[in-house]
Formats: sequence, structure tokens, C-alpha cells
Amino acid sequence: MPISKLDPIDRKILAELQADGRMTNVELSQRVGISAPPCLRRVRVLEEAGLITGYHADVNARALGFEVQVFAMVGLHSQAEVDLSAFERKVQNWPLVRECHMLNGEIDFILKCVAPDLSTFQNFLTEELTSAPNVASVKTSLVIRGAKDIPGVPFSIIEERAKIE
Repeated sequence: MPISKLDPIDRKILAELQADGRMTNVELSQRVGISAPPCLRRVRVLEEAGLITGYHADVNARALGFEVQVFAMVGLHSQAEVDLSAFERKVQNWPLVRECHMLNGEIDFILKCVAPDLSTFQNFLTEELTSAPNVASVKTSLVIRGAKDIPGVPFSIIEERAKIE
């Protein structure tokens, strides 16, 4: 379902659930200004359309003992689709890798990794990542601190675009 086909209530539902996925359907319906049954139907349609892909809790990695966060920039020997897909499948089996994005330019992939300590990450780096098939280079940057980490999309911009259309 393209964003242009969403009405203001659907966009409000998405924004509210993005901000707080734990609220009840009754609370959500009150926030968006419709009764509970049609609100639930709309949520189900948004889920079926793939606009809501899941619900989860944001956990504090450092408070849970994952003190190390690293971005790894990976260059591959080959960028043939079969090789890119093979690398993406390999990444799925690495629990320390929390995000993987293919990029254009000099770097083929950027990985966001978390680990309980530096030695755990170093073991992953040397035993798994750099020794993986087709990996030509890996450059890492240790995160010192985060300044912003907001999941989802900026609904305020979507609302402004919808007003223009």
C-alpha cells in the first residue's frame, strides 16, 4: 500500500504505534479519534499490507551488559548479485550483527554490531567476519557515545507531504 493511499487516520495509527507499540487498541482508538472495532480492522490491514512489520521493546544494550557497539564497513571482492546475497545470508547467522545495510560507493555493507566486551567483538571480527567468503576488507569504528537513535520514520514530514498532495 503506497503512502499516498493512506488516509490521515491510518497515518495517525502508524505514528501512534511507532511511538508506543504497547498501548491497547482502545487507547489507540481514542488517540486517533475512532471507535475500537474499526481501529483494530485498520491495524490488521496495515499489518497485512506490510506497513507494520512487528512489535518489539527497545532494550538498553549497555544496561544489559553489551558495552561495545561497533560499525563495521565491509568491502567484498565481488559485487555480483549471487555474492551479495550469499554475504547477506551469512550475516543472518551472526548474532552480534544487529543491522546490515548494503551501500553504494567504496563500501559494500555497513554492519552495526554489539558485544559484551571488546575481546568478544575481536573474536567475531577475526574468526567470523574477516574470514568469511568474498570479504576483501573490513574497517571498524568503535562507538564512543550515541547522540540520537530514533527508530521508524518521521511522520511529521509525511503529514506535510500529504497536505501538499
